[in-house]
Amino acid sequence: MVGVARGGVPVAAQVASLIGAPLDVIVVRKLGLPGQPEFAMGAIGEDGVRVVDPHIVDVAKVTPEELDEVEARERLVLAERVRHLRDGRPRIPLQGRSVIVVDDGVATGATAKAACQIARAEGATSVVLAVPVAPAGWGETMGVAADEFVAYAEPSDFAAVGQFYDDFSATTEADVIDALDASAGTRVIDDDVELPGAGTTLHGHLVAPVDAIGTVVFVHGSGSSRFSPRNRFVADVLVDARLATLLFDLLTDEEAADRSAVFDIDLLASRLGSVIDWIERQPALRGLATGCFGASTGAAAALEAAAARPDLVAAVVSRGGRPDLAMPVLGRVQAPTLLIVGDRDTTVLELNRRAAAELRCESRVDIVPGATHLFEEPGTLAMAASLARDWFVDHLSG
Repeated sequence: MVGVARGGVPVAAQVASLIGAPLDVIVVRKLGLPGQPEFAMGAIGEDGVRVVDPHIVDVAKVTPEELDEVEARERLVLAERVRHLRDGRPRIPLQGRSVIVVDDGVATGATAKAACQIARAEGATSVVLAVPVAPAGWGETMGVAADEFVAYAEPSDFAAVGQFYDDFSATTEADVIDALDASAGTRVIDDDVELPGAGTTLHGHLVAPVDAIGTVVFVHGSGSSRFSPRNRFVADVLVDARLATLLFDLLTDEEAADRSAVFDIDLLASRLGSVIDWIERQPALRGLATGCFGASTGAAAALEAAAARPDLVAAVVSRGGRPDLAMPVLGRVQAPTLLIVGDRDTTVLELNRRAAAELRCESRVDIVPGATHLFEEPGTLAMAASLARDWFVDHLSG
């Protein structure tokens, strides 16, 4: 669901809360007639979308040069408003989704048309335009702007949108930001995301339960990715325990094929640090403690990042990891750390015990009977996931 800024966002927030839909904002600017800026001849939106009423332009004798001048001026305002309203908040992908566009009402319809076109340009498969009030027969005059038109009321005596509100005072940008923040804190997120990665763009998948008590970022080791069935299995266990999860790839496909990059702990930790900083800026995750779940070389990266960001990393869990690769910084790790190892993974078990001896924080080594390095034996991955879940719940929920 997307609300048209500014007045449509508080309305959309109420509806999104009732139906449990994610909420985003669509920013549009009215194109006012030269000399009569209060009279709309069209509107513009993000992604270069422009909607113009040719009849009004013709009657008012607006030249192409005048139209371009008005648009250029309004695009500057639009860009600044987008920057302010989003406040670092990522756009919710509309690709392949049915999208409900909500405004506080429809008068000329130019702004709503632009909002619908933006949704289509971003890949929405179908668009519904929903408003509390509109003139009788408004759907016919809107043409093909949307696939469906919904209005709570279509009064025959319609003169203006504000006529049907008890309070139609101006919606401020602060009102919009508050509504978006409140919605982000109460909705379920299940989306692909792009992440900053110390000089490159990383790809991940974020799931946030409606009542999340903490966030766990997965730090994959060699030969693994955000698509790994093992990682996704553990992530599902954590989500069921009300923990948000972020699975992402620390390396590009080309880098992952280079064994030296896989074992470059400083590089992995640097990218993980950038992602942890990104998590702190997400409204939906604001106020939640963050933990790191590492596997293989990812465990060393998680511990190195925890040592570098003691105020941001609240817990670490390693599954079949190589914490010994972070040996120089283990004494500086403050986050409570759980090391999970299979009893049949004898070499890695010994390395974990040595690493545990260097830790000065709360720590424990848990051994899973019958498990080898990948925890492929029946029941062993479920046991490891349960141990990780309990550790994160205990140390993140505060």
